[in-house]
Formats: sequence, structure tokens, C-alpha cells
Amino acid sequence: MPASDPLIARGRRVLATESQAVAALEHRLGEDFAQACRLLLACEGRIVVTGMGKSGHIGSKIAATLASTGSPSFFLHPAEAVHGDIGMITARDVVLAISNSGETDELLTILPVIKRLDVPLVALTGNRASTLSRYATVTLDVSVPAEACPLNLAPTASTTATLAMGDALAVAVLEARGFTEEDFARSHPGGSLGRRLLLHVEEVMRTGDELPAVGPDTPLGAGLLEMSRKGLGMTTVVDDRRRVIGVFTDGDLRRALDGQINVHTTRMGEVMTPGPKVARPRMLAAEAVHLMETHRITALPVVDDDGVLVGALNVHDLLRAGVM
Repeated sequence: MPASDPLIARGRRVLATESQAVAALEHRLGEDFAQACRLLLACEGRIVVTGMGKSGHIGSKIAATLASTGSPSFFLHPAEAVHGDIGMITARDVVLAISNSGETDELLTILPVIKRLDVPLVALTGNRASTLSRYATVTLDVSVPAEACPLNLAPTASTTATLAMGDALAVAVLEARGFTEEDFARSHPGGSLGRRLLLHVEEVMRTGDELPAVGPDTPLGAGLLEMSRKGLGMTTVVDDRRRVIGVFTDGDLRRALDGQINVHTTRMGEVMTPGPKVARPRMLAAEAVHLMETHRITALPVVDDDGVLVGALNVHDLLRAGVM
């Protein structure tokens, strides 16, 4: 088995080569990059990304990044394109073509069709004198002095540079669009970010018979039974119009017992915490989490604009919803 030191040294050499290739791109960005961004921003259809081999794998990722950041996009395999899939490209689209050499046979075959459709073509290539570059509306230079592969054959530094350029395009465009966290969440509704940014309190709160509520004149013993039955670790105290005037929690119970009160004669209004923190139905669930964490509480009543009790939730409800 090979020794550790040579393996580590080789890995470091690869990382250094690829980081230098990406760093070199920064100084190349100019008007060509700005023009490419404007073409993507002006696209009324979809951004069609195409490339063969390793460039195709990079293209798939770039298309996915564009699509998830507000620029409708898909990947078109050039070998499939020449057998009918070229029909996926419409006059409203923009094509983003990737080829390090700029002379990939399968890609060159579809360039005349793209030209006839008169759609903008953005080229990411390492050869500005290539056929692909001549067909392109704008060319972005992703050339590298050498691959990280010691044979200078396997696409390594070149694919890393191309991927970084694709990210630069996607991020520049999303910022120009004013793309927000909420927009991102709508593209990722199944992820934790989507739940955090899209889920509202009303979607996770308890309602109806699950709500713990007593009046201020209710005996403490009855209030404890209400807390136990509803399982929220607290009960609300409401007036005759069901407006929340206070809460009674496990912490309030401990303080009351320390005061040696009589659970049969003491009324809830005497031991409740008045003016409690509350949530609103349309509040983001993530805001409710922040409210609980800030004030070190584990449950919240939910009230409407008139302060009337309409729901309640605790940390377990938010954990089940995947917000915490």
C-alpha cells in the first residue's frame, strides 16, 4: 500500500491547481460576462444548457442551479438533440453551450440549428478561437493552463473552472432579479429551508378542543386539570370574550407552590402571568421559534387581531413540522 505522505501531497497539488484555475477567472470577468448575464436576464423562455461528457455533467449542475435560483433552465444532451430533442429549443430560449475545446463533434452538429433558430448562444469554452466561439453571441473564457491530472488529460481543473463560472452567472443573475430567500424556498418546498420560510403558525397550531383555556376565576386545581388534559405544558387564561389575558405554565406552578398557596381556593387570575407573549396565525413558524428562544418559553397562545384565542402551539409541534 502507498505511504500517506505522497498521497496527501498529490491531493494538495490537485487542490492548489484547481484553486488557481478558479482564481484566474476573476480577472477575466468583463463586458463579456455582463453581456452574458443580460442575455440570461432577458430570456423569455428557458435557458437550455448543453455539453458532452464531463462538460455535460457540469452543464447539468449549472442548469439545476439556474432553475433553483429563479431562471427556468434544463439540460439538453447534444447527442440526443441530433435525434429529435433539438425541438426542445424554442425561439424564446437562450442556449448555454459548454466545451473546453470548443470542437466537440456532437455539439458542433447542433450549432447550425441553433443559428437558424436565431436564439442567443453563450459559450463557456477554453478556446476562444474555436468553432463554438465563432457561433456564439458571447464567449466566456474558462481556459486553464493545465489540468490537475498529471497526464494533463482528465478534465479536472477545466471542469472546476467551468462550474465556478456557471455559479458566477447564476448568482449574478439571481441578485439582479432581486431573488429572495422566500423565492428560493418556493423552489425548495420539501427542504428544511422551505419549511422555515413558507410554513405559517396556522398550519401547525392546535385548535378547537385541543386548546387549553380557563377563566380568571377558575380554581387553580381545575386549571391544573386543564393543563394536564391538553398536554401543552400551559393553559391560557381568557376573559368572557375569549381574549387572552394571561397564561399559566409549569414555571408558574412551581412559583405558586413555593408560595404555599391553596390549590383549591386560589384562582387562576391570582397566579397567571399577565400579558403573555403570543403568536399570530399568519406569522411564520420560524418567527414563533425565534420568539420562544428569545424569551425562553416552550409554548405560545395564538390570537387574532382582537386578541381572541384561536390556537396554541409548543416546541414539539414545531419539531414535528421540521421548523426547529
